[in-house]
This record gives sequence, C-alpha cells and structure tokens, in this order.
Amino acid sequence: MIVGILKEVKADDNRVAMTPGGVEMMRENGHRVLVQKNAGMPSGFGNSAYQRSGAEIVNKPEDIFNQAEMILRVKEPQPYEFKHIKKGQIYFAYLHLAASREVTQAMIKTKSVSIAYETIQRADGSLPLLTPMSEVAGPMAIQQGAKYLEMAQGGHGILLGGVPGVDPGTVMIIGGGVVGINAAKMACGLGAKVYILDIDLDRLRYLNDVMPGHCITLMSSPAAIRDILPKADLVVGAVLLPGSKTPRLVSREMLKTMKKGSVLVDVSIDQGGCFETSKETTHVNPTYTVDGIVHYAVSNMPGALPRTSTLALNNATLPYTLEIANKGWKKAMQENTEIKRGANVVSGRVTYKGVAEAFGLDYVPIDNLL
Repeated sequence: MIVGILKEVKADDNRVAMTPGGVEMMRENGHRVLVQKNAGMPSGFGNSAYQRSGAEIVNKPEDIFNQAEMILRVKEPQPYEFKHIKKGQIYFAYLHLAASREVTQAMIKTKSVSIAYETIQRADGSLPLLTPMSEVAGPMAIQQGAKYLEMAQGGHGILLGGVPGVDPGTVMIIGGGVVGINAAKMACGLGAKVYILDIDLDRLRYLNDVMPGHCITLMSSPAAIRDILPKADLVVGAVLLPGSKTPRLVSREMLKTMKKGSVLVDVSIDQGGCFETSKETTHVNPTYTVDGIVHYAVSNMPGALPRTSTLALNNATLPYTLEIANKGWKKAMQENTEIKRGANVVSGRVTYKGVAEAFGLDYVPIDNLL
C-alpha cells in the first residue's frame, strides 16, 4: 500500500503521524511511504532521518493526496484540503467528527474511508489511540491552569500548592478517565486540594484507592458541580463519550457563582466542550474571559509538546496502521473489531452512531458495508 504522511496544518500543531522508526517498519512490511517535506521537523525528525528509513520526501501535500491509498495525519483535514481527498482513500487520524458538522459533511461527500483514532476501542472499553494523548493533556491541563491563575495572565493570583501557613488552591476535575486521573496526579503532586468527579462508581472506588488523601472522589451530578464551583480556583473538563458530542455540564449561569479570576480548562473541546461558554482556541491565543472567568480551550493541547506526543502516539498507532496497510481496510475491520469501531464515515455513509446522532444523520452500521 502507498501510505502518505502529511504535515500538520491545524494551528500550532507540531506533531507528526509517524516517526522514522515507524516508516522503517512499514517498509519492512512492503509498503511505500511518502512523507511531506519537513513534516517531522517540529518533533525533531528531519527529512534525512525519514529518507534513511526508506521514505520518499514529497514537496507538495497535493502529491501525497493524489498518490496515497492511505493518508496518515494527527488531526482532521482543514477545509481547503477537502477537495483533495479521493473516493475510497483511507484517512486515518483524530477526526472528532461529532464536534464538526462541516468536516462530517465533507467526509461524506468525498466517499472516503474515515477511520478515527479516538473511536478505536477495545472490548474492555479502553481507547488505545486516545490514551497516549490523554496522558499528555491531563498534566498539561494543570500546568496551563496554574499559569493562568497568575494575575498577569488574568487569574486571581493563587499558587495551587500554597505555602506553609497558606491554604492551597482547589482544583475540580470533571471526569475520572485517563485525562482526569493524570490531571489529578499532577494537581495532587503540586499540593492542591483536588476533587475528582465521575458517574461510574467503580471508577470512583479505583480512584479512591490509588489517589492520595487530599484527592476527594465524588459522584458527579449537577448538584455536586454547583456545590464545588464557588470553592474552585481551577476546573478541568475531562469528560468523554467516545465519538459523541460532549454534554455541557457547566452552564453560564453557574459561572456567576465562581470566584473572579478562576480558570476553566476544557480538555473536552475536541468533542464540543463540556462548558456552555467554551469555544475553541489556539496555542497562539489560548484564553479568553467570560464573566470574569478565564477559559482555556485549545483543541490540540499535546501539539505544544510534539516530541513527547509524537513518540507516544506512534507507539500506539503503528500496530493498527500496519494491520490496515497489510490487509486493506475491509479485511482489517472484518478481523479486528477494534479497527471496525474506528469506522466513522465510509463510502458516503455515517457508520458511527455518535456522529449520526450529533447531526441527525442516517446511521449505517459498518457491518452493512463489509
């Protein structure tokens, strides 16, 4: 199979979908790999490293779209790229379609095979291709929140860990999944008082066992959120419904109860965000203020840490990429239910229920197309 690796074009995303080491393994399996010029530079992988691994360096992204049977990208295509995606071409990336009608409609129109990293799912419910980026985004949410609590950044000037004789800051984390637990580890490590909320009692039991005593686990509910918001200096939105639009759990009305200069970090923004007042931001302009509350809602947070993120992502995605390339997408989905769950839009049909429900579109089970 001819596999094309595109340079990231989403604002300030410096990751790359495959390392030179990954290219070498693709070549060993008999695949031809095209890499857009300088795609790996921000992650520390130069063109010569890819060439030594057997890749062909291509100057124009259009040439990759024209030749590749499978496109690898970290993030979804941008509007000016829609016209280059071909019928039957595999597009394998983080797509987050339930958050964007525009991208969903575009992928339907192209009649391509859209396989989303974020909905590849194991039998136990875990999300192996989302996990490594969640492990980056969780700690990063606390780092960014701590920074924007500084008065010069718009916050009310509190140190999360406090100092001897002074109370630490209070952090509320909504969602106890991979992002939530990694955010909680970072916040607890700084010495903050941490509340972590989830709707899964078994998950809360696990968190209660593994987290330190100053991390308080609570069953998530509107009442619990309303109760903690006035105390919180930093709120992290870490809610995920795989492949579906994120529910809005903090309303604008609730912001009025918060301390001015408190910070909201919405890690869920990729799937639409869990705060009513969330809107997507970029690393260049990461924050805005609503009713005195600082909002951070960068949709590609791990893109700011490309070396760590690229290596972690490649470790997770490469086995799936190899299987799809070796077998073709149909056989790979027939033989591997994890890959089959990654099918979001195939041949003009929406094959992931959460995406169809987000926009009132017809849903066609992927088995009907296999």
